[in-house]
Amino acid sequence: MIKVGLTGNIGSGKSTVCKIFETLGVPVFYSDVQAKKLYQRQVVKEELFKQFGDSVFNHLKEVDFKKLAAVIFSDRELLNFINRLIHPLVFKSYHKWLDEHQQYSYTLHESAILFEHHLEKRFDKTIVVYCPQTIRIQRVVKRDGISENEVLKRISNQMNDQLKNSLADFVIVNNDTNMILPQIMEIDQQLT
Repeated sequence: MIKVGLTGNIGSGKSTVCKIFETLGVPVFYSDVQAKKLYQRQVVKEELFKQFGDSVFNHLKEVDFKKLAAVIFSDRELLNFINRLIHPLVFKSYHKWLDEHQQYSYTLHESAILFEHHLEKRFDKTIVVYCPQTIRIQRVVKRDGISENEVLKRISNQMNDQLKNSLADFVIVNNDTNMILPQIMEIDQQLT
């Protein structure tokens, strides 16, 4: 089985591309979805409480992701703390998931920060979903209901598009002009 890492900067359309691969029968591991599940674990909550007190929790003592994002995307050290806490747990879940999907010719692992944390070494191939920053900002403001300034803070923690594209084996251009389906079909043919 070929292990494929799929990444792209915020608002690039990673989820849309992954959904299309899924319709082709390709299993997709969504690292962000898995990470959010991990925040329910007591051990993770305890580590967050040690670092942040109750400032990132809601009245039900659950993690408030908007509060957490506001803190960590303004402080690189706190973002690194979260990554050190969550990433090993995500990869443990991923390896278990891989064992359950061995019969496929290839699988996708979606991760926004694949290259930023040198995770590409864990994959046989990588795909970047690329979209110009101006379009990405508009998409995220609309999707998440946050300000342009908040989007720019998140973008500042990601690798620039040109470098990310240069590191990938495949680049899918999702700029509202290029059709993504033919690009995905071509990659699927090469991987199968």
